[in-house]
Amino acid sequence: MTLDPTIEKVTQRIVEKSRDGRTRYLDLIERMGEESPRRSALSCGNLAHAFAASGEDKATIREARATNIAIVTAYNDMLSAHAPYYRYPEKIKLFAREVGATAQVAGGVPAMCDGVTQGQDGMELSLFSRDAIAMGTTIALSHAMYEGALMLGICDKIVPGLLMAALRAGHLPTIFVPAGPMPSGLANKEKQRVRQLYAEGKASKGELLEAESASYHGEGTCTFYGTANSNQMMMEVMGLHVPGAAFPNPGTKIRQELTRAAAHRVAGIGKEGDDYRPLGRCVDEKAVVNAIVGLLATGGSTNHMIHIPAIARAAGISVDWTDFAELSEAVPLVARVYPNGSGDVNDFQAAGGMGFVIRELLAEGLLHKDVMTVWHSDLTLYGRTPELDDGALVWNDAPAKSLDETILRPPATAFSDHGGLALLEGNLGRAVMKTSAVDESRHTIEAPCRIFHTQEAVQAAFKAGELDRDVVVVVRFQGPRANGMPELHKLTPPLGVLQDRGFKVALVTDGRMSGASGKVPAAIHLSPEALGGGPIGKLRDDDLVRVCAQEGTLEALVDAEDWNLRDTPTPPAAEDGLGRELFALMRRHADEAERGGSAMLFEAGL
Repeated sequence: MTLDPTIEKVTQRIVEKSRDGRTRYLDLIERMGEESPRRSALSCGNLAHAFAASGEDKATIREARATNIAIVTAYNDMLSAHAPYYRYPEKIKLFAREVGATAQVAGGVPAMCDGVTQGQDGMELSLFSRDAIAMGTTIALSHAMYEGALMLGICDKIVPGLLMAALRAGHLPTIFVPAGPMPSGLANKEKQRVRQLYAEGKASKGELLEAESASYHGEGTCTFYGTANSNQMMMEVMGLHVPGAAFPNPGTKIRQELTRAAAHRVAGIGKEGDDYRPLGRCVDEKAVVNAIVGLLATGGSTNHMIHIPAIARAAGISVDWTDFAELSEAVPLVARVYPNGSGDVNDFQAAGGMGFVIRELLAEGLLHKDVMTVWHSDLTLYGRTPELDDGALVWNDAPAKSLDETILRPPATAFSDHGGLALLEGNLGRAVMKTSAVDESRHTIEAPCRIFHTQEAVQAAFKAGELDRDVVVVVRFQGPRANGMPELHKLTPPLGVLQDRGFKVALVTDGRMSGASGKVPAAIHLSPEALGGGPIGKLRDDDLVRVCAQEGTLEALVDAEDWNLRDTPTPPAAEDGLGRELFALMRRHADEAERGGSAMLFEAGL
């Protein structure tokens, strides 16, 4: 199938604008591959330190004749998605020995749960935890002991942070190792219903906790299609997993075999062999476009509007929201997984999963087939489904037809002919809206605005009945530089209630809403942010604001002369406590959301 012309055009534009940065990046990883210290060149003291505690692997590591695999783990047992990783390092060491290799835990990185910190002070650390994870991963890989790496991470900021750092050591072959989603519990729609009842005072805290506990009930990723599961989709469509590894549940035999296959494979694709697959070559412009296409086709998390630009920059590649928006016009929405539909990610997997999605998108010319993956010379095998045949891992054809067309469809009968993402521009700046979960009748909202600086203030106004009208709720000073850009999920239930009462409601914010963004139209990630003079700071209560996904506009309908004379308000003082003050340097140097909201520099001197 010929590549879709829009995919081709956007890819070529990304190649052109990335040419200098990508050239410098490839030169960097080439030098690292040639000049970086190697185990065999370490001094006796260096080497003795590195294998002192390696037990039966000591002799193999000492001789430096076999691949030594760095394991970077985000394990903790508070985070349900990462709790299964507890035994992974010791299993990976056994799997490595099966092919004559060795493995060491090179380092651990923090893994915070946005589900726990939602609406709490800790959420102000969430976005910058990605940068902290990248720094921790860099430290783990700084020892000249490894010829390959396995990354154990799943959730929101964790996979992007691991990938950003791994790309800076892009001469190493690297495979991402997921652990899978928890089995389905209470239906997400029912959980959302109870949340809204609680927001209205019609359900008790005990009833709410019971519903939440029935939904989040065991080991594994949360089952809605938020950032964590969007991460796994993305690693799959970029070819950075063992094919089909994204969504089998924890504790299953096939999950173990997929992990075994990752350990075996990374041991065989190092520089000393005949199938060298360095990560920096796998993640090129085409792979980044594939990640965006996968996000759009499946209605994935808006957090990746921030993460993908940051990941791309780590590989010397430049993408922006215009690229996303143009691709969205060409990419059909082939999946509806909660919050865009009623089924969860386990239902998506049962309907055909990533094998079905990738095969169908390849067949329509909507994905680049010719990318270097960690497994194969192109993306073809990722369009198949892993299964066990007498205990051995094999890949068979994905279902010829979707096994549940309420969840998964081929492009010819897609839920929508576009990817459910709109770029909004106007005198308030640039923002994005995830439209795939928003009824089309609400894609345009024009109403007086009400200004807030915290989500708690929005909740108080809601409870006081002050928002029982058509309203555009504006929450500003929520960007990366202001307070670390926390997700604003405390807003979802009250705004949903207002909408259900028949009011025209929209949200405009320089903050985030993430992969659980739902049925209320939300212009998010507004750039430039309020801190530093972004025009959102000029808004006043009762200004008329127009949010229109159909036209791609975000406008304050204010007389131009009046608008130009307005000053921006003094920002709220930065909060301290819970260590937030330790991240002041990151806030001060953070990029705008469209560039990734990162405080890290990817080129020396910049």
